[in-house]
Amino acid sequence: MTELELIIDLHKNSVRQGPGSENDTLKALDFLNLQTSQNLKVADIGSGSGGQTILLAKNLNGHITAIDLFPEFLDELNEKSQKLGLTEKIDTLEKSMDNLSFKSEEFDLIWSEGAIYNIGFENGIKKWKDFLKVGGYLAVSEITWITQSRPNEIEEFWKSEYPEVDTAANKIKQLENNDYMLVGYFYLSQDSWIENYYKPMQARFEPFLKRHGNSELARKVVEDNQAEIDLYQKFKDYYSYGFYVARKNE
Repeated sequence: MTELELIIDLHKNSVRQGPGSENDTLKALDFLNLQTSQNLKVADIGSGSGGQTILLAKNLNGHITAIDLFPEFLDELNEKSQKLGLTEKIDTLEKSMDNLSFKSEEFDLIWSEGAIYNIGFENGIKKWKDFLKVGGYLAVSEITWITQSRPNEIEEFWKSEYPEVDTAANKIKQLENNDYMLVGYFYLSQDSWIENYYKPMQARFEPFLKRHGNSELARKVVEDNQAEIDLYQKFKDYYSYGFYVARKNE
């Protein structure tokens, strides 16, 4: 198996493939001023195995298209939605988020938790705006500084990994400069990282290594993920995911 295939295998059968929680999804949803009778069209871009997709389907009246590049995660989402009787509300689409071909103003809501960094925050909000109806909502979580100053070690790490890392004030300014109006913002708690994402991941390390014969490449995948966990534990007071909910201006 390639390293990418091993990474996918490690993250399979998990509720989420990134930091977050049911409470975070529902909190972001509360910022939306949507008519409960409205039959909404929703895109969940970078859905993974659909922890948030399922919640959206349960809490919104409408239809959700869950988009992800990896069929393994979409297969899991399809299984979940079938078991929960939500197949009429959720469709899956295997496609890259930077190569979407939806109609202009097709969606009432575009959702993306912990995924927009794959194409960059500003690039994503610009591209996806075309698919959003005037007055429709964009809800995205994005890596964000939560203090005005940081130790050089973590600042240099994130600027190398993701040069668009920035403060919430500057992310909000980008939204406003691209004809969105912010309606809500918060950042994810440490529990959303540690209890809901990192600890479940660590519990999968041993069975993952056994499945792959403790191979050198499998050990590298575990070591890389543990290094990410260690980094967060050391610098968790300086960064998180910011959850931004904005309305497309008329």
